[in-house]
Amino acid sequence: MADGMFIQVEVDDAVAKDKELVKKLVEVCAVDIFAQKDDGSLEIVRPNLDECVLCDLCVQAAPTGKVRVVKLYE
Repeated sequence: MADGMFIQVEVDDAVAKDKELVKKLVEVCAVDIFAQKDDGSLEIVRPNLDECVLCDLCVQAAPTGKVRVVKLYE
């Protein structure tokens, strides 16, 4: 789980370790919140979290309920 000022991103551990799903998350995110480590696992790029435009593409790219973007504001 990673927190920014405005959003929190929650990624299921199984998704974070699945090289193909990680690759898909990296590809769909327009603001580069996700990166793939050398071992293929997920890295959340914390400085980019607050650039999220709430497009939901990462949520759609993963199995239902395995990636969540939570707004930390009203």
